[in-house]
Amino acid sequence: MAGSLQDQLLKAGLADSDKARKLEKEKRKQAKVARRSGEELGAETKAAAREALAEKARRDRELNGARNAEALRKAINAQIKQLIDNHKLPRGRGDVGFNFSDGKKVKKLYVLAVEQKQLAAGNLAIVKQGDQYELLPWPIAAKIAERDSSRVIVCSEAGDPGLTAEEQEWYKDYEVPDDLMW
Repeated sequence: MAGSLQDQLLKAGLADSDKARKLEKEKRKQAKVARRSGEELGAETKAAAREALAEKARRDRELNGARNAEALRKAINAQIKQLIDNHKLPRGRGDVGFNFSDGKKVKKLYVLAVEQKQLAAGNLAIVKQGDQYELLPWPIAAKIAERDSSRVIVCSEAGDPGLTAEEQEWYKDYEVPDDLMW
């Protein structure tokens, strides 16, 4: 393959070798003057390169932020799974159906009568793990709610917050009839 464009033009006879030498000498002079005066050749190119580097750094920061957020979400899900697996109460041995709502759907979980009273009193909570529901003690459910409140489905507070202590005392003698349980 032939050399530079200048060599090709010289071989074709379209350019004069004296003119080529003069142009080369002038080009070297300009480069030398530019180096001495502190001017840079191709300042526009270098500015574009700096701009491209800044843009790449910004994109990298965004990607790292997204990766860190995803890693944090996975870590929180792993913590919640571990809390549920370590503290869930055994299921499948209950004979009382406990109805609760998950979003717009009404679900039923069979629990023992004692567990039903503890759920109503706020000592137990129902937590969603995937498509399963688990019973957990209230303190563990509170820890899960700190991490992801959407996972705690049923968590009654002890007593009705709308009632004063005097009203709660007055209502304590009245039991809710079984036919009103849903």
